[in-house]
Amino acid sequence: MESTLNKTYKKVIEEAADFLPILGTDYVEMYVGNAKQAAHYYKTAFGFKDLAFSGLETGQKDRVSYVLQQGKIRLVLTAPLSPESEIWPHIQTHGDGVKVIALWVEDAVKSFNETVERGAAPYFEPRVEKDAHGEVVRAGIRTYGDTVHVFVERKNYQGVFLPGYKPHNSGFVPEDTGLLYIDHMVGNVDWGQMNTWCKFYAEVMGFAQLISFDDKDISTDYTALMSKVMSNGSGYIKFPINEPAKGKKKSQIEEYIDYYRGAGVQHIAVATNDIIHTVSQLRARGVEFLEVPDAYYNDLIERVGNIDEEIETLRKLRILVDRDDQGYLLQLFTKPVVDRPTVFIEIIQRKGATSFGKGNFKALFEAIEREQELRGTL
Repeated sequence: MESTLNKTYKKVIEEAADFLPILGTDYVEMYVGNAKQAAHYYKTAFGFKDLAFSGLETGQKDRVSYVLQQGKIRLVLTAPLSPESEIWPHIQTHGDGVKVIALWVEDAVKSFNETVERGAAPYFEPRVEKDAHGEVVRAGIRTYGDTVHVFVERKNYQGVFLPGYKPHNSGFVPEDTGLLYIDHMVGNVDWGQMNTWCKFYAEVMGFAQLISFDDKDISTDYTALMSKVMSNGSGYIKFPINEPAKGKKKSQIEEYIDYYRGAGVQHIAVATNDIIHTVSQLRARGVEFLEVPDAYYNDLIERVGNIDEEIETLRKLRILVDRDDQGYLLQLFTKPVVDRPTVFIEIIQRKGATSFGKGNFKALFEAIEREQELRGTL
């Protein structure tokens, strides 16, 4: 008999409009205060490798960018070179955070025109960028807060990343940690804005709603939030959108919005095929994770059924497990990877499961609340 989640995915594919076929996530660009140091952190701690560079040496006068790669994940870290750069006020307002979620498409001009006609605010008009390795077409639209989507058409380009970038190798080549691709990216929006932005993704970008969680699903004794997961037709791009819900104390979404100064990307979920190896490596390199109480593991098998992994290994690494009718998943969340309590990383391994760890919400949120209490922001 066909599962509920399988039916849900089929329904999403049927509902998602086909005017904006997306091939995958092309890159994620973070605006940061010091790109050189941020690059070293993501290489040392997460196992990314040098790919490309843009700055004064390549003719770029107002910013510097380091491009890192691991698996299919491309991370661009960009810092301003002067207060006149448009990046400067972004960092002053938000701190380090995600500015660009770039989407790989067959036709960037068509993608831009279709979305703008449906109501998207332009970020920049389609432009052709060329060098000796061919040409790339890019165009951008605005989404929640100061976050933007850039459509990238690169079928006629053979260069290392984009025109204006040169290959980069600092000589430091760390072992990777098994990160493969971006599973999903989560946006936090303000009170009453979740449905507005879900409507944007449905009507402007042709996405369909995959799953919805309300404050009964995502709550503790103190805090709550609501979330809807929007997906494109292929399922390659999934954007959960969160908003606060009423609770006794300040939720993690409210804390994020207070410190980020508005809506933005809360976390990037990256996939691995061996979460035990990945988390072991990350912990050994100094990455800090949310602490899960020991009691979580006492009845784990009763809650999720038989799994391949040893419970004691999961307990030691504090990895969370959840099951749906397609299989199970393992996940763990870092503490914020920036100074403000905003952006963090999720490590996820799917063993058939297509859901988002609903059974772990309470344990996760209680762990976040413990961190909020230490920060004095609960």
